[in-house]
Amino acid sequence: MTAIYESEYEETFAGFIGVRHAFSFWKGRVALYAILKALGIGEGDEIILPGYTCVMNVNPIMYLKAKPVYVDIDPITYNLDARLVERSITPKTRAIIAQHTYGYAAPIEAILEIASRHQVKVIEDCCLALGSQYKGRMLGTFGIAAYFSSQWNKPYTTGIGGLAVTSDDALAEAIRERIERDLYKPTFKETTMLRAQLAVYRAFVYPRTTALITNVFRWLTHKGLVVGSSDMSEFAPTMAPDFFKGMSPLQQRAGLRQIARLERGIGHRREMAATYTELLEARGWPSPSLPEEQDPVLVRYPVRVADKAKALATAASHYVELGSWFECPLHPIETPLRAYGYQEGMCPVAERACREVVNLPTHPRADRTTAERTVRFIAGIGPAAVS
Repeated sequence: MTAIYESEYEETFAGFIGVRHAFSFWKGRVALYAILKALGIGEGDEIILPGYTCVMNVNPIMYLKAKPVYVDIDPITYNLDARLVERSITPKTRAIIAQHTYGYAAPIEAILEIASRHQVKVIEDCCLALGSQYKGRMLGTFGIAAYFSSQWNKPYTTGIGGLAVTSDDALAEAIRERIERDLYKPTFKETTMLRAQLAVYRAFVYPRTTALITNVFRWLTHKGLVVGSSDMSEFAPTMAPDFFKGMSPLQQRAGLRQIARLERGIGHRREMAATYTELLEARGWPSPSLPEEQDPVLVRYPVRVADKAKALATAASHYVELGSWFECPLHPIETPLRAYGYQEGMCPVAERACREVVNLPTHPRADRTTAERTVRFIAGIGPAAVS
């Protein structure tokens, strides 16, 4: 077995999570692909994941000609319903992707127990859960591997980017071999565009301006004028020739700076979540009842509203930053669900959540004033009906 060399950024990130190895990539979905490929996932294999996710999580499964198996969610944490996971396992099941939605821990102990009995691997999706813990242990350390995202609206940003982590030396070696053999490097144009976008983000993106900037950014992405977190070519399960791409030095330097501030950012997100809970409870809104073992760091604060379409359509005019996660079981709404093997009715709890849930900002540029303005706005929309 050859030595595994990792960059300063990767080593620092691995140390923060509490794992032995970390590998950085152009995007989080590339990190998932690296894990699946290293595990030998291939044609006909089945991968269980929640029917309440981003389609970019499904693409790496499809690229390897494996089959995504969608499982419904718990209505409180928006994570996999462990009882349904058990029923979905077949002799072809190779892995379970335990997504920690919004920062809430999936029922990881139950999932690990099920996986052990059926001899399948558990991969943690920590793209929305950096810093979250379960029973005092960092998410991302329970399964054989985990992957993270540092895209624009994640717990910290390197513009775009992702990491795969593991403490399994054999898996780390397999990932490294794949990197040395097949990894593409970002082009000069991509890195230059990303550097400009990071400068714009730091200067102009605040809760009052987010909606406007997001709309402009999406338009520029469609025109190919900026590096987007996704593009229209990715809404079909066909892998681009240069999909397996590494992280640029620009992103790694940004990541190192962000890790140095991470504890402060985590504290801020916890404070923002507590503020939203306080303000919503004061208005009589139901608050989630979470197991005491949970210690989440919420990337966004999810709430169910009576009219999601109205909330999203009118938020910008009230200078409110409102997230739409998730617009459909395989976010975003543009996803051709049938092409990904999803049929309406497969995950009814998740589908209801898609109709009702909006999410509120917890990032460092949001503060108590942001929370008060946001809660006033959604109070005018009203809570979703209790079933």
